[in-house]
Formats: sequence, structure tokens, C-alpha cells
Amino acid sequence: MLECMRRHTTAAMAATTLLGAGAAVATVAAGRWAAGAALGASQPPRPAGFGRERLTVHATGPGRVTLTRTVRSERPGVYGLTAPDRHAIAGPVIGDVFGGPDTVVRTLESGDLTPGSTVELTPRLHTGDPRTALDIPFTDVSVPGDNGPLPAWFVPGPRTTWVVALHGLGATREHPLNLLPFLHAHHFPVLIPAYRGDAGAPRPGDRVHHLGATEWHDAEAAVRYALRYGAERVVLHGWSTGATMALRPAVQPPPHQRVAGLVLDSPVLAPAATFRSLASERGVPGPLLPFALGAANGGFGLDTGDRPSGHPPGHGGAPLPVMIFHGPDDTVAPWRTSREMAAAHPEAVPLHTVPHAEHAAMWNADPAAYEERLRRFLTPLM
Repeated sequence: MLECMRRHTTAAMAATTLLGAGAAVATVAAGRWAAGAALGASQPPRPAGFGRERLTVHATGPGRVTLTRTVRSERPGVYGLTAPDRHAIAGPVIGDVFGGPDTVVRTLESGDLTPGSTVELTPRLHTGDPRTALDIPFTDVSVPGDNGPLPAWFVPGPRTTWVVALHGLGATREHPLNLLPFLHAHHFPVLIPAYRGDAGAPRPGDRVHHLGATEWHDAEAAVRYALRYGAERVVLHGWSTGATMALRPAVQPPPHQRVAGLVLDSPVLAPAATFRSLASERGVPGPLLPFALGAANGGFGLDTGDRPSGHPPGHGGAPLPVMIFHGPDDTVAPWRTSREMAAAHPEAVPLHTVPHAEHAAMWNADPAAYEERLRRFLTPLM
């Protein structure tokens, strides 16, 4: 009898151990899936903060379009309206035209939309390359990266200070085209590189985005390319994680001595908060979030606690000029971290606050004000 009880107890303990091990394996697998969902490349590319919200085109008219009323469709400024078979540009809300309680009327600056169709709002205004989208001459070049060649667009200009433009989360090289007419008009050579994970660029081994923690090596490669082909100084202009990437080459020898300044648009300075936002936007269930964070930090090697020191990079003790564009309505990268950096170094880090702007859409909310502040910042760096 006693022996029989012992056998049953041993079997129960073994079963419990196996069940526990199975649950642990399942938890790890679920966490890894959730982390991959949060950090994986979206297909088609979809800028972070804009989600998968579809807007119905209720009506069109000369120079105007009527869309479903949402928080995003009411935002001030200029945006792209995109669908698999078309792309348009919507301008500001027309305040004196009432389309109904559930709709909003905006100017339609370009494109052809069909009533009844659905579109997504995006900060990306243009599709194609600099020539097809903007009639600006450019050359396709290849930047030697650590993991292989990185395709890039090079737009020539007479100045010896180059601008390296780095797109951010869920975006492509087309996003910096928003600002290209401004930079081209001010005669800056502009290099717009792809980086690991982008179409045509090497894919990371784990197939996820590291929020700039590894991608910055490709930004450094772009700086080295610029210096090799004629740049005397470089200004790094980054959006979202592109801004995070821009911070690293500014302190890495030897390129940092030739980095003249940084423009940080919606910088990701609190990776854990951005990871949570991405996970939520991409449908990761809330109970899985702690396991997803663990998988991101462990399985994917992302340090979500790795935050910048709050001090701007510098040369020989002097702080490097840094311009930040950010606002309180960013749902992906907390505005507080940008305020803290600017408040600690007001003489070196001006912050241009942009209200009512979503992540990496600071230019979209008010292009004229953005470009004027940028012009003032860049003038002494030319």
C-alpha cells in the first residue's frame, strides 16, 4: 500500500513538473511571438502611431475630399492618403465647410480618390524616388554597411555640409522626401539611405527592429560614405528611431568630429515606453506584455532600459548643436524625455514644440513653422 502511494506521488510530481515545464515553454514562445509582433517590420510599411485605421472617402469635389471623422483625420496640417492602388495628398481641414457630424472636409492637393473607397492617413506625402515624386535629380548609390550594401538616394548640392536623412519606425526612404524640397532649395547635398530591414537592404538575423540599438551602425556607415565622397561636415536629421540612430555616430570616433549638428524629430529616448506603444498598436494582448518585454530584452537582445544620459553629444567639451521637434500628442515616443533633454541644456538643445502632431509627423502638422525653425538652426552650420 505504502509503495503504491509512493508511485502515485512520484507520478503526480512528474506530471506537475512536465506541466510546469510545458507552461514555461508556452510562456516563452508567447512572449517571443508578442515581441516579434511589436518589433517586426509591418507589411506594407506603416508609420508607427498611425495604426491600421481606414477612412472612408465619402465625397470628393474640386480641391476637396470628405473623410470619416476621427482624431487623426481632424489633425491639422498636410498628410498622405494611401490605398493599394492610389495615393493622394490631403491638406488642412476646411473649417467653414460642414460635411456632417461624422465626416471632415479637407483640401485635396493632389491625387484622384473615388467616393466609397477606403484610405489610410500617413505622414508620407510622396511615393517613388526624388525624380519621380518631386522632379529632383538624384543618383542611386550604395553605402557599404556592416552586413552588406545599403541602397541610398543621393541628391547633389553645392554646399560641403551634407544632410543624412534617416527615416523611422514603419517608414521608408519616401518619408524624408517631405523635407527634400526645402533642403534642395537651400543647396544641401542630401543622402537618404535605407538600413537593415528595409527593402533592398540586408535583413537582420532575428528579423526585428531594435529601435535604433543596432541600426545606428548603418547611420554611421552613411556618415562615413558622406565624408568619403566630399562632405566636410554632416548634419544628421532623423525621425523616430532614425533620430535615436543619429545620436550614436555623433559620439563615435572618428566620424563624430565631422558631425556638425543633429536634428531629432520625435526621438525614441525611452525604448520601453515605445515598445509598449508598438505592442498595443500591433494587437499584442495586454497580459502578454511583460513576457514580450522579457523576450525583447533576452531573445532579441534589445535593451529596453537603455536610455540616453540626457546630455547632448559634444566635441572637446563643447555641446553639439541639437534641434528637437516633438510634441505632447505623440503616442509612440514620450515627449517628456525630449523636454528633459532640452530643459537641461537650453543653450545647446532648442525644443520646437508641435501640438496636435502624431509621432514623426511634426512637419506635417505645420510645414512652414517647421521649416523656418530648421532654417534658423541650419544657417550657422552651412
